[in-house]
Amino acid sequence: MHRIVLAVALTAVFAASARWTLAQQPAQQPLFTGTSTAMDGKDLSVARRSFEKGARTYWHSHSNGQLLMVEKGSMRLQKRGERMKELIEGGADYTAPNVVHWHGATPGKELVQINVGFGGETKWLEAVTEAQYSGK
Repeated sequence: MHRIVLAVALTAVFAASARWTLAQQPAQQPLFTGTSTAMDGKDLSVARRSFEKGARTYWHSHSNGQLLMVEKGSMRLQKRGERMKELIEGGADYTAPNVVHWHGATPGKELVQINVGFGGETKWLEAVTEAQYSGK
């Protein structure tokens, strides 16, 4: 008889404890409107790179594109056939697949960039000339 009373008491304590624990957790709020599905990111690569003032890449392209973001400093970048542009902290630029481009620090500021690659190959080409870097 004592075992039955003990079992009932333990069950009641467990049920009350579970109810109390659930009551302490905040209610789940919806995080999305509509359907949003997490995708596989196995081909993504993310890296941070610093550039001294005036340092830059050679011309190159990525077979699956590249996303660049300025974490600190300022960046110059150019896509072949387009005008050079500058990005400041918080700025970002996407380069589509197989678009030849270069990027690096501006002459007066160091740069910390975050680059996201989408898999595939990088094709390296010639150096960026001083005239190209100067926007001429």
